[in-house]
Amino acid sequence: MFSRLVFGLGLLSATALVHPALAADAARTLQIFVSKDKQSLAVYDGTEVVATSKVSTGKDGHTTPSGIFSVLEKQKYHESNLYSAAPMPFMQRLTWSGIALHESNSVPRYPASHGCVRMPGAFAKMLYGMTDPGVPVIISDGELVPQPIDHPTLFHPDAPAAMPLLSDVELRPSMPDSPEKPVQVAMNDTAAMPMPAAQPIAAPEPEPPSEPISMLITRRTLRETVIDIQTLLNQLGFSAGNPDGLLGPSTVQAIKAFKTLRPAEFAADKSLVSDTLLREVYAAAGKGEPPNGVIMLRQAFKPIFEAPVTITDPGLALGTHFFTLHAVDERAGTADWLGITLENNLSRETMKRLGITNQESSIITGKPIARSLSRITIPDETRRKIDALIAPGSTLTISDTGLGRETGEGTDFITITRG
Repeated sequence: MFSRLVFGLGLLSATALVHPALAADAARTLQIFVSKDKQSLAVYDGTEVVATSKVSTGKDGHTTPSGIFSVLEKQKYHESNLYSAAPMPFMQRLTWSGIALHESNSVPRYPASHGCVRMPGAFAKMLYGMTDPGVPVIISDGELVPQPIDHPTLFHPDAPAAMPLLSDVELRPSMPDSPEKPVQVAMNDTAAMPMPAAQPIAAPEPEPPSEPISMLITRRTLRETVIDIQTLLNQLGFSAGNPDGLLGPSTVQAIKAFKTLRPAEFAADKSLVSDTLLREVYAAAGKGEPPNGVIMLRQAFKPIFEAPVTITDPGLALGTHFFTLHAVDERAGTADWLGITLENNLSRETMKRLGITNQESSIITGKPIARSLSRITIPDETRRKIDALIAPGSTLTISDTGLGRETGEGTDFITITRG
């Protein structure tokens, strides 16, 4: 977190700074947007720009990838592991494969780097002091601006219910200590003193917000299918091993044992894992139709849990959308979400692999965010669990393409839209 700061005129020469003083807890709700077309960077707090700068992104042959990133690591002085120990002061790492924001003496405002985002020295130092690990960084060809998004699919805290003060409790006399003593009952003269209306008990003060979480909603892959099969086979009494998404010996043996008990269903199914297997396992466990989507959660770069979701019209692309939770009102049960849509044209091979026949939603026209959110159904139990976890700075990515090669240990969900 950064303190309230007032930056000097020397620093302002490197950047257009709209708000030189920011709240001490604002670091968790900042977003950084890099436009490769304009070779510019803008820092947003909500919908307000708080700082801007020129940049230089990757030149031909070393293009800076477009997509959704976050600050993974910060070092005041760093030397490149890839390019002859080139100095990278005030480095903020975006991928473990070598993409970062950093200071440079050469920022000509055209693509000139080997893939990183170069910034002028004064601005790089200022930005380093503003951010925390986990701050989102969105890199795109065109300029993007976060917009307020209100949709029932997005998460919000449960408003605490007011508790009535014994409004309809029946009063009864107590038993006397001995039969000789008269029973004493407290009474009100209702004619002289009307009964006051019951007053609700004030809700307790909400606890301070927890660490932000990051979420990804995407299509299920073989990994999520195998995790479901392992989990349900274990519940059915088959020893499928730890639900890790890997087809190890225990899982393979459990699948074969399950199929042996149902020869008719699998007579024409020769593959080890198939849609038929998933449907039969779900039916045997009494779970209904298997889902075709998944929501995954991470906190402080570590997985928390994941759960199935349903995506309607699976032949239509969801597109790539990113949301940040700017503010939460625990008492009112409201949440202020901001959203953007990134252009992400899928290759024919990717569409075939994902079962997509139409990628209209991945084109930035009309209301793609609302259309995609409306196609996602999240089970109530999962929603309640996530509602209790959200905090300012929490993020949600919607993508067709899964975890992606850059998402791994020590990262949030990284989505590459253009390599």
